[in-house]
Amino acid sequence: MTHMHVAGSIHADVSAPGPQWLTEPKDINALNPSLWSCSVARDASGRLTVGGVDVVSALEREGSPLYLFDEEDFRRRAREFRTAFGGWKVFYAGKAMLTRTIARLVMEEGLHLDVCSGGELQVALTGGMDPTRIGMHGNNKTTDELELALSNNVGCIIVDSLDEIARIEQLCRAHGYRARVMVRVTPGVEAHTHEYIATAHEDQKFGFSIANGQAMVAMVRCHYSPSMQLLGVHSHIGSQIFDTGGFEVAALRTMKLMSQFTDATGVHLPELDLGGGFGVAYTSADSPASPDDLATGLRDIVEHEARAHGMAVPAMSIEPGRAIVGPTTMAVYTVGTVKTVDLDGGGQRVYVSVDGGMSDNIRPALYAAEYSAVLANRCSNETGVLCRVVGKHCEGGDILVRDVFLPSDIAPGDLIAVPTMGAYSREMASNYNHALRPAVVRVHEGQLSPMIRRETMDDLFRLDVGR
Repeated sequence: MTHMHVAGSIHADVSAPGPQWLTEPKDINALNPSLWSCSVARDASGRLTVGGVDVVSALEREGSPLYLFDEEDFRRRAREFRTAFGGWKVFYAGKAMLTRTIARLVMEEGLHLDVCSGGELQVALTGGMDPTRIGMHGNNKTTDELELALSNNVGCIIVDSLDEIARIEQLCRAHGYRARVMVRVTPGVEAHTHEYIATAHEDQKFGFSIANGQAMVAMVRCHYSPSMQLLGVHSHIGSQIFDTGGFEVAALRTMKLMSQFTDATGVHLPELDLGGGFGVAYTSADSPASPDDLATGLRDIVEHEARAHGMAVPAMSIEPGRAIVGPTTMAVYTVGTVKTVDLDGGGQRVYVSVDGGMSDNIRPALYAAEYSAVLANRCSNETGVLCRVVGKHCEGGDILVRDVFLPSDIAPGDLIAVPTMGAYSREMASNYNHALRPAVVRVHEGQLSPMIRRETMDDLFRLDVGR
């Protein structure tokens, strides 16, 4: 088993039949349980079901394309992280997918929540999230966003620049606030992931560098500021990471920094946040670690580093987002056209076009993210054929699933389901080509209820004020 990361070959050799890891399944109708939420199955007619609701009925009621969110699966994954990391703060990373319903579920399941914009903070607050359990991220927080966070008494602001520290101090002096802060540092870790979602190497926009001394300057500045309470250090090495190796280096460097701070000031910082970025399975080649395995590995790393520096183990935090919400949600599309094309070298590829595309999942076009797909409205007795599932947008790179085996009788009107669509799909959706963003519908105990309604042209026209 190999680890597939989002760093794929964008300019693939079109004569190749497909990636080496992809093999034709023995049963074209089978579902790989590692890719789907816990309640997904096929009913007696071959239709895909989630939470007891079949996808054909869901699309007849809610329209196509559609995101289907499995509430019980979200709750189960949240509990697994909370239990595995008992004694740690588990922050759900709201940037992966955040609605007021999700904020409520996070609160009910006893997690904390991290947000990285004023908009996300407002969604969290109106969804009923306890502000003292919210961490506020962002590399360029505006004065208005900081005011919103401070006036609502958020649990912690993760500071990212000296300019931001100055803004916080100004607001605190003006309104009598005292900010609880952590300093985000860049530990110089090259996480094994795509360049765009690796966030702890030196040449990028986030945090203060440990290597050049900026991190210590920021920590001392916050510690001696009468407007701030410095809680500790924050680090985040990237996303879609399958092992704890990168976290080991990050813990080594951040805890050494905390020890040096203690030597310089005589103050022991109580908290360390190692961030998130834990990977999920998008294809059969992915083998993510379980929450229990992650917890065991990270605990061992932190305890080892604490002993090495002769310091108490700090209060720890992690920030899983994709690992909780990713597998909870599938996207369902309707096939519009099926086209077979000849490739150089004598091969063929079947292009299956659906009624969505890069407007509802930009990740394959942005960094060649790999996905899977199955025929969702029926079973088939035909053999599999190598397909490429594409969208309806006016872009050659409008690809949803680069390589997948689907039944050779795939036809217009069929439904295709794509698993593991909970993270960064609806959140990064756009109106490219004036596409209307799909609805997000919650499935719970056999019932459907909208979380985000489908957009209409009236929604777009309300923003278009020209004549």
